[in-house]
Parts: sequence; structure tokens; C-alpha cells
Amino acid sequence: MLKLVSIASYQFLPPETGGQKGIALFNRYFAKHLSFTCLSVPENAANNTEDYPIVPLLGSGKFRYINPFVFFRVRNYIRRHHITHVLLEHPYYGWLGWLLKKTTHVRLVVHSHNIEALRFRDVGKWWWKILWGYERATLRGADTCFFISEEDRQYAIQQYGVQAEQSIVITYGIEQNSPPSHAEKMTARQTVAATHGLDTGELLLMFSATFNYGPNLKALDNILTEINPLLKDSDIRYKIIICGSRLPEDYRELKDYKKDNIIFAGFVDDIQLYFNAADIFLNPLSEGGGIKTKLVEALAANTSAVSYANGALGVPGSVTGEKLRVVNDHDAAAFADAVKQVAATINNNIPPTFFDHFYWNNITKKAAEKLRFV
Repeated sequence: MLKLVSIASYQFLPPETGGQKGIALFNRYFAKHLSFTCLSVPENAANNTEDYPIVPLLGSGKFRYINPFVFFRVRNYIRRHHITHVLLEHPYYGWLGWLLKKTTHVRLVVHSHNIEALRFRDVGKWWWKILWGYERATLRGADTCFFISEEDRQYAIQQYGVQAEQSIVITYGIEQNSPPSHAEKMTARQTVAATHGLDTGELLLMFSATFNYGPNLKALDNILTEINPLLKDSDIRYKIIICGSRLPEDYRELKDYKKDNIIFAGFVDDIQLYFNAADIFLNPLSEGGGIKTKLVEALAANTSAVSYANGALGVPGSVTGEKLRVVNDHDAAAFADAVKQVAATINNNIPPTFFDHFYWNNITKKAAEKLRFV
């Protein structure tokens, strides 16, 4: 019988960021398909309201990644509970996975959320090359690797030497398997318009991110200083609503941009309401790895989107129909033109194939089936 433990090395409950949601929701649906336990930090065990157990074996503090006692605790748990598979969330505990594989003969799975070394390179960390070598060794030593996109999978095959047959794309997902109704979208639009004093006849553009991450802040800067000035010179009536937390203080909650059709909503309790309300989601991300979770969530709300090419990685054009327009990275003029063009087609619907591809239950069923042959 396949019995799996997941090792998640940081707090993801309650989930707020895309990365936290990626683990929390993957676990929720994965546990429906096999025997599943999460070994994690005490904060997750304390906040657990899910239908699977979370055991706080990793401890807290920055030294937990190099604490040798973690190995003995996890090894003993594996032996006591007859675990057959260990899944590492991210490659950070690669050393632990290697030791567990050698001493307990479990099958090792690495769940990669992006190519971590390239992500840290993009945010300017000098040690990214060290991580590159460590990540390479971790992925090559796994029996199976889950990648968030086909682009990441191909990079790992070509640059890390991961075997194609031991890898599979397990993407970020969504909980709904169909788009919101027209009535739901209209209600959301009216609610957001009333909250922020908007004219319901204006085109509502939206961007959402956590702004303590460099690529997200650069995308915001791109909207404020390059894309929006081009839109202002057009004949469309619009507002851009910015949602997200941890905006640096020197941005002054974007008060200086209010006259330029910019509204800063900050952190919102119900981000789905804003996805449902928006006409077009703006995704001018030209840096950072992995799939851009907010783009997936916006499309799931049947909201059109315009994205730079980097920001659309992991979102196949074959499943988005006419709802997603992609332009070259850093080309603000093309981005603004695409927004104007998409404004005329916002009533097109996201195709059912989008939900076939991104529905969490389908994704985790595929992952569980892969492991049955490993």
C-alpha cells in the first residue's frame, strides 16, 4: 500500500500568498487520493483544519534546515508508520531526502514550485549558483520530480540532467471546476464599484501581488510608469485597481497616482470578489520563475488577461482561448495596445479545457497515479 509523507518546511496555514496556497490546496486534494500525512513546522499543526494530519516534527527557527536531529525524528516516523514515499516541498531539504532514501529505502519525490536557483538569481542573491548545484543534486537524486510547468521541466531535463521519464508537470490549481455565472460577476462588479466609488461603466483593470517580492514590485512600477501613461493617452475609460500587501512605505499607498486612474485597495479579505469584478487582469511580470498563481485565479474567474511572456509561463495558450493575450517581455507599448484590443473581447468565455487542466482534483489525481508506478 502506498503511504506518503510530505515534508513542508515553512508555515503555509492559513494560506495567504500564492506559494502557501500551492502547498495547502495541493495537500487538501492530494489527501483524497492516497494515504497522506504532512510533516511540518508547529505553526501548521496549530492552524490545521484540514482532513489530513500534520505532525510538527521539523521544529521552528532558521536552523531547522540544517538540524541533524530532524533526520532521526523523521526516520523514526517513517519506520514506525511503514511509509513508502517521501515528498519534499521545494528542494531545501534535499540532504534530508537523500539520507531518508538511503536509510529507509523510501521512494523520494521532489515537488518543485519553480526553479529555485533562477528565482533567487532574479532577485539578486549572490549565492544562487550554490543553490543551483544543490537543487541539481536534489532533483537528480529523486525517484520522481513534480514540476509546476513544462518550461521548468524542460529546464531541469536539459540543465540539471533530470531523466524525462522520472518527471511530470503538476501545475498550480484552482478549486472551482467551472467559471462564475454572469450574475455572480455582475454582483461582484457592483460591490467593488460601491466600495471604491467607481463608475460601473468604466473598464476595470486589476493587478494583485505581494509587494515584498522584487519581480512583483517591478511589475507594479511597470504599470505605474510605463503602461498606464500609454493607456491614459487612449480613448478608453478605465480604472486600475491594485490589490496586495507589503507595499513599501515610500509608495505612500499610491496616493500620488490617484489622479492617474489608479486605486490602491491594499490587502483584501476576499480577493475572489475582485477577480470576479475585474474586466482585465494585468500581468506585466518579466522576472521570476514558476507559474504566476494570480493569473490562473483571474482566468478561472472568467476575467480576461494581458501578460508579458514570462508571466504566462505554465499557462498553455491551448486552454485559455481568447481570454489571455501574451506580449513580449518589457514591451509596454505592445502591452497597452493589447489591453485596448482585449477590451473589445471581454465577453468571450474561458473554455472548459481550462478547468480540465487546472482543477485541483484532476491535478492531484494525476500526481497520485504517477506515484503508483514509482
